[in-house]
Amino acid sequence: MAPVESKDEKENGHVGPHPSFIQVAQLYVFEQELQKCMARTGVTEAKEDNIRLQGIAWIDSVRKALHLPVRTYNTAAVYYHKFRLVHADHEYGYIDAAAAALFTACKVEDTLKKSKEILCASYNLKLSQAEQVTPDDAMFEAPSKSIIGLERLMLEASGFDFRSRYPQKLLLKLAKHHDVDQDLVGKTAYDMSLDSYRTFAPLKQTTQTLAIACVELSGRLLLQNVKDLEAGKYYPKWHTSRAEVMETLLDLLDLYTHHRTSTIVGEDHALNEFIDIRIALNKEASSSNLPRYTNHLKRKATATTNGVKPTNGIKDSKSSNKSSPISPRDPHLKDIKSPTTGIPTTATGVKGRAGLKDGTVRFMLDAERELDEKREVERYFKIEEEEYEVEVERERRR
Repeated sequence: MAPVESKDEKENGHVGPHPSFIQVAQLYVFEQELQKCMARTGVTEAKEDNIRLQGIAWIDSVRKALHLPVRTYNTAAVYYHKFRLVHADHEYGYIDAAAAALFTACKVEDTLKKSKEILCASYNLKLSQAEQVTPDDAMFEAPSKSIIGLERLMLEASGFDFRSRYPQKLLLKLAKHHDVDQDLVGKTAYDMSLDSYRTFAPLKQTTQTLAIACVELSGRLLLQNVKDLEAGKYYPKWHTSRAEVMETLLDLLDLYTHHRTSTIVGEDHALNEFIDIRIALNKEASSSNLPRYTNHLKRKATATTNGVKPTNGIKDSKSSNKSSPISPRDPHLKDIKSPTTGIPTTATGVKGRAGLKDGTVRFMLDAERELDEKREVERYFKIEEEEYEVEVERERRR
């Protein structure tokens, strides 16, 4: 009897075990990819802006309450952005994602805080000194477990990439080098670097580009223009271009014109000041023929099958079942329950634990190594067919 092809072999498209998925960490995510991720998760632009700003504001307020350094805030904001690019907003509440991002960043930056301490700090922000509670309170038990569970998904969304960037140190050196007023231009530029993490600019640009854009915008805002930065005198030295700096400037101005009250610098300046700067930059971009978004890169998805039939591995969130949020609607973290109907989405886009159905997920930092391994493994799954012609003698009929 001929062997019957199993169900797994039909789904995988080949005979034998699944060759595994490989996901390469992306140190930079360009605007084109950001738009694809937001379209895939099915979120509108207005809702995306609202949830992004609320999550970063939560991270900023809690890290100040815990006296965490700025580098932890930077890393937590990046993890929060990358998590939301993979997981739809209806799967988890923004407080859960923000708390898990801050919890993960504390480990990465070696500023360790327990999950209960993070939840307790957020809870005590809304209470008076006499009403505040301790992290050992029983109300933090359930949400603490939820945050620990989201930590793995947070690392998967970032591709287990622990490389972090901090523009503040370079920003202060640039301000000192160009001899600007440290109390005005320097401090405003520093605050702008914190506001930049409320946008996607840290995912798209290098540390040098962020620092240059913040110093230049601060000088323009306070009428103390830094001519050397505006002229692009040091761009080759810092491996950046005017187009990249212009994109960062316009991203910051979009934030200050549309969500001025949700920022640090925006509350101290009138809206007309940002609009005037925006008009001047738009004229420069038009005259120099600079694109609004740079570095549009055509590439396949990073989560590909190792071997035959490369697959994206990320399914449309609209087809997935909606899960009950684990973020408490009550601001005091009461009535918190873990999701019962929703199962975490893995890096391959499959509901459930990674590796149980579609193969093991492996994370890499080097894209060239992924391509080399993929070519090597593909040889063993290549189907080769040969045709043979055989002459058969037929007996003559009597």
